[in-house]
Amino acid sequence: MSNVFSCTGTIGSDAVVRVLPSGQSVLNVSVANTTGFGDRQQTVWLRVVVWGKKAESNLKNFLVKGQQVFISGELTMSEYKANDGTMKTSLEVNASILDLVGKRNESSGSSNYNAPAPAANYAPQPQQYQQPAAPVYQQPPVQNYAPPPAPNYAPPQAPRPVAAPSFDAPYDDDIPF
Repeated sequence: MSNVFSCTGTIGSDAVVRVLPSGQSVLNVSVANTTGFGDRQQTVWLRVVVWGKKAESNLKNFLVKGQQVFISGELTMSEYKANDGTMKTSLEVNASILDLVGKRNESSGSSNYNAPAPAANYAPQPQQYQQPAAPVYQQPPVQNYAPPPAPNYAPPQAPRPVAAPSFDAPYDDDIPF
């Protein structure tokens, strides 16, 4: 049995990449998953962890506050005692899949994300298509051709009547197995 958890959510803070003393990279990011609607809406915060080459990649630059993501991986739950003495629960996803889903929420998030602006003088150039030349067909050379002889089929015969099974015969219940 496997423990696979998948959801979509919104990143709550920019991703942080650390390198452990063993040399392995780890990326941490918090994701808010909101369920329900209206006054029954509930938000669950998940700590998402990505290990190894995925953590070392350029992924960190795209995981900024407000970005919508899809995560899938192993879910673990741990309990801890908060500073005020209450017991809290923490959910962590060891992500095997982390995909960008939607556009970044422009009203929130950090301002250090600069998407390349489209060129001001960009205008699509009309493409010119050339009509393909009409194909030239040549008449095949005339050959003396004799059709193959007709197959010799037997004349159709009327189907033979099939004898109906006789239910008057004694029933044989000695069935060998």
